[in-house]
Formats: sequence, C-alpha cells, structure tokens
Amino acid sequence: MFAGNPLPRRMLRGLLAVVAAAAALMPLLGGTAHAQDYPSRPINLIVGFPPGGSNDIVARILAPKLGELLGVPVVVVNKAGSNALIGTDYVAKAPPDGYTITLGSASPLVISPATYAKMPFDAINDLTGITTVGSTPELVAIHPSVGVKSLQELIALSRKRQVTIASSGNGGLPHLAIELLRSATGGQILHVPYKGAGPAVTDTVGGHVDAVIMDLPALYSVVQNGRLRPLAITNKTRSPALADTQTSVEQGVPSLLAFNWFAVMAPAKTPKPIVDKLYAALVKATAAPEVAEAMLKLGIEPMTQSSPEAFAAFMREETVRWAKVARDSGAHAD
Repeated sequence: MFAGNPLPRRMLRGLLAVVAAAAALMPLLGGTAHAQDYPSRPINLIVGFPPGGSNDIVARILAPKLGELLGVPVVVVNKAGSNALIGTDYVAKAPPDGYTITLGSASPLVISPATYAKMPFDAINDLTGITTVGSTPELVAIHPSVGVKSLQELIALSRKRQVTIASSGNGGLPHLAIELLRSATGGQILHVPYKGAGPAVTDTVGGHVDAVIMDLPALYSVVQNGRLRPLAITNKTRSPALADTQTSVEQGVPSLLAFNWFAVMAPAKTPKPIVDKLYAALVKATAAPEVAEAMLKLGIEPMTQSSPEAFAAFMREETVRWAKVARDSGAHAD
C-alpha cells in the first residue's frame, strides 16, 4: 500500500526503533520498580558453614542490625558442606531478587577455585559482590597437655614427633595456613580436616588432636577460658582481642601469613538498585557501634569497600594471590 512513498517507510522504521528501545528499557524499568519495593519480605542470609564458625558468628552479629536498617527480618540459614561450596552454590543458583544472599569468606570465594579440581560455580561470574564486612587473622592454638608455649616450641616438637593440627576442612584458608607452616619449618605436621570449625575445635579441646589453626573468632572463647593455649596470630600485627599473643612474624615464621575476610554476595544479575540498597545498609550496619564493638571483641576488624565495584576488584586480586599460595604449597581439597 505504501510502495513508492518513502515517508511511510521512514515512519515505520522510526516506529520500529522506538519499539525496540522501549523493549530494551523494560528490564531496567522493571528492575527499578522492583528495587523501589525492595525489600518487602524477609531476606535469607545463607552461611555455608555449620553454627559456631566465624562466618556464622559474623552473620549473627550483623543480621539484626541489617534487618533493622532494611525494615525486614534478615534470617541466618546454615547450609553447610564441602567447605561452604554447597551453600554458596545454592545462592549462585537462587533467583537474583535480593532475597537470598550469602555471608561468604575467602575460603569458598577465592581459595577453593585453586584447591578444588571442579567447582560448582564461578565466584566471579555467578555471584555479585556487594561488600566485605570484616576481616580476622588465623590463630594457632594448642591443647594445654601438649606442653608447648610458643610457635617455636611447636616447630621443635614437630621435628621430634608428628604433630596433628585440625582445620575446618580440606581446601580452606586454615588448611593453607597449615601447609604454609609445614613448608616453612619442614616439621612432621599432619593436617586433620573436619567438617566445619565447631567439630575441629571440639576435638582439639578434647585432646584428640594436638592443635588447631582457625579464624580467631571461632577459637576466642576456648582460649579465653584456658581450654586451649594460643600460640601465634598469623599476621604482621597483633590482634587487640589477644594483645599478649605474638604474631608468626614476631616468632620467626614470616611466611605464615593468613587472614580471612567476610563478604556479602548476591546471585549474578541482581539488579543494581537492589545491590546499591544492600551495599548502603551493610556499610551502615558494619559501622554501627554495637556491631563494630561485638566484632572487635572477637578479633574481627570491621572492613567495608568503597563500592561494589571496588569489592569486585578486591575479589580478583585475592583470587590471584591465593592461587599462588595454593600452587606453591601444593594444597588440594580432593
């Protein structure tokens, strides 16, 4: 009908362009509208480790304040297994609507890719990083019956007999710290992996293994009450929570450096307005005096990023760094 008349064709092309632009804009508009109503129901904060570990401790300190700021309950849900890979994978495959997020840490996010032959998810591409919320060093602690009172005495003992050291599982940060200790000293050190921090600490307190290397928060109460003896903080500086405990550097093992960090992640493709809301609330929650004080008492330093984009860069740097440590130590999770 319009043959030979260029004007209708130009109009048709213009109309098609408008329709295409509107179609492209719809997901963004939908995400914005969704974010305006977010959150309207409880948020599940998934922890990939059993109760009693550092991730669980941080999540339970943070969740009440985060819920208060967002106006909905934030429920901590433990989905433990495979060094937090099961819980993290659950979040990676969840709907990207901001209602299923995870309190992750260095082990499943940047160390496991270097220690597991096969990963169920890609932490960089299958998750959206929001921000870190805290960091803590590892602590070397020993059963009092062993009679060792310093890191150097532990090393000397390991050159006379086999020393058993527990961790929260194969392929995680404590495992790599044990491998760093073994490679630095040449001692007879046997890594004993457990399914989570709680069982590892329980067996060490019970004297079934000689020592344990774990995030400081998971060991804080048992060293405070004397059931385990702290030997070394695996950092360059001492922890205010255990100010009398020397660092590994002070005790002549400068290569034994390992600190953990905790971060909140959401599924990939979570709309940016929702990510931004979570980021703002997490920064405020972490800075809240009651949250910061509760963390510091357990040896956790509050630590946030300047933006979700800055956290993404931090994740990439940490992935490269720990891949080298895993490669040099030969640590494997399977």
